[in-house]
Amino acid sequence: MGKSRKYTENVDPEGLILDETVVKINRCATVVKGGRRFSFSALVVLGNGNGVVGFGFGKANEVPPSVEKGVKDARKRLLRVPLVGTTIPHAVTGTFGSAKILLKPARPGTGVIASAAVRAVCEKAGITDILTKSFGSNNPVNVVKACFDGLSSIRSRKQVEELRGVSLS
Repeated sequence: MGKSRKYTENVDPEGLILDETVVKINRCATVVKGGRRFSFSALVVLGNGNGVVGFGFGKANEVPPSVEKGVKDARKRLLRVPLVGTTIPHAVTGTFGSAKILLKPARPGTGVIASAAVRAVCEKAGITDILTKSFGSNNPVNVVKACFDGLSSIRSRKQVEELRGVSLS
């Protein structure tokens, strides 16, 4: 696992101040006549710490441009996560490929019990109390995509009431 690094703050066109974390930088080599030519890919997570989070994947011949491309990609995939205090409203499972992530709400003071990739997503979303379990693939890219699949399927009480057309008491 690569170390997560914090870069400069970004301001989204909607006025959100987004903070970025680099989850994983991957080095790829292609063999050419003169030797090996390296390229880099960066998995970046953006968030404002208050329910808005996004992830992006950028590729370039150097690390800084790949991170910039990842940030640009992440802005296109922003997701608003409904929060209940410092946790999520209900347990949910997300899958992507062979990666499967279980996200469960936790009591205040529990903290983020998660792997590095899921921890980055939860912290950027503003979730400070959550229990997670990862099944299958531990590839950070697939794990982050599975986590976003789970977070995108979370519904707040108000959203469920509107969808069903009834009042939940």
